[in-house]
Amino acid sequence: MASLSHYHYHQKDDDDDDEYSHLFQEFDDFPANIPEPKERKKRIFIERNREEGDRQLWNDYFSETPTYPPNIFRRRFRMSKPLFLRIVDRLSTEVEYFAPTEDAVGRQSLSPLQKCTAAIRLLAYGGGADTVDEYVRLGETTARNCLHRFSAAIINLFGHEYLRRPTSEDLERLLHKGEERGFPGMIGSIDCMHWEWKNCPTAWQGMYSRGTDKPTIVLEAVASYDLWIWHAFFGAPGTMNDLNILDRSPVFDDIINGVAPEVNFHVNGREYDLAYYLTDGIYPEWTTFIKSIRLPQGPKHSLFAETQEAVRKDVERAFGVLQARFAVIKNPARIWKKSMISNVMRACIILHNMIVEDERRTDDQDETFQDADISFLVKEPTELFSSLDRRARVRGRPVHQQLKHDLIEHIWDKFG
Repeated sequence: MASLSHYHYHQKDDDDDDEYSHLFQEFDDFPANIPEPKERKKRIFIERNREEGDRQLWNDYFSETPTYPPNIFRRRFRMSKPLFLRIVDRLSTEVEYFAPTEDAVGRQSLSPLQKCTAAIRLLAYGGGADTVDEYVRLGETTARNCLHRFSAAIINLFGHEYLRRPTSEDLERLLHKGEERGFPGMIGSIDCMHWEWKNCPTAWQGMYSRGTDKPTIVLEAVASYDLWIWHAFFGAPGTMNDLNILDRSPVFDDIINGVAPEVNFHVNGREYDLAYYLTDGIYPEWTTFIKSIRLPQGPKHSLFAETQEAVRKDVERAFGVLQARFAVIKNPARIWKKSMISNVMRACIILHNMIVEDERRTDDQDETFQDADISFLVKEPTELFSSLDRRARVRGRPVHQQLKHDLIEHIWDKFG
């Protein structure tokens, strides 16, 4: 037994020697120059001297003797200085993110002027988030955060006032202007605009792209003669046309629910009780829509088509001014989340209406129009069948044809 144990002991030692020799042989086969493991990229802290940036911004635009005059401020901030300071004051006092704070060592944070200026510059010029770093002195991530928080704050603080439905006073002013332009009962024009979505997820591109075009998101809007946008429905995929969007739009919800002011007016000696919008040729023949004549025959039809197409351009002008004022809407959207894109669009529309109100001439702003042919009445919703009846009245084709015929005669009598 001893000899057998001795045999197994020596056999185990021989196996270990073979294993060690094999390992040393593999080690000798390793390359001479082994690459060093890559170091993890560290986050670089950049001291931007935000206090100096705030001081420079104040001296350039907001001091008693600013470097740049008001016209340059209006061009770069897209609004007057009093309006911008009003927005900054509301945000700094009612939104925690824009309030001035201090860190643990007593150093001041970015000022409300810096944060609001960064957001306005991104909306106005439509550049990347790092384009404001050199002047406003804040990083790319901070600038992007300022933009989204600024958009949400504008919607929460000013949306109820500057993205509202027309009141009785608003309707009175709009109807008076429509009567002057040859369209009694007209309160604006409606159309759609596409906004390209550059960072649309791949899985959604088929739903947001029409044919070989790029993905887009659609905005349906109603605008009046002064470029005020009264209705904005945003978020429909780009594959939908104006009719599909109209079926989903809440533009006539107040009329159907019976909470909208009821308008009574006369055209060519006939009374009507539903205001209408001017549209292009794709919209249906409803009571609330008046389209142009595609192939006008005779001087009456030609004059009507010319007048309708000229007045209908209000909404096209509003889209053009909105895109020129805020280049972020004109350029392809580089935001990933659709909800954030919607906030940016709504914030730009609210700011657009605020600028329109701020710059509106006061020649007819405070006038009270008294017209015997125009009256207003607000009714409360009643029973369900009344809502169905109101929906049928909105989509009534015979009334549309009669109203269009009366408008043709009215415009001929007024301008022909």
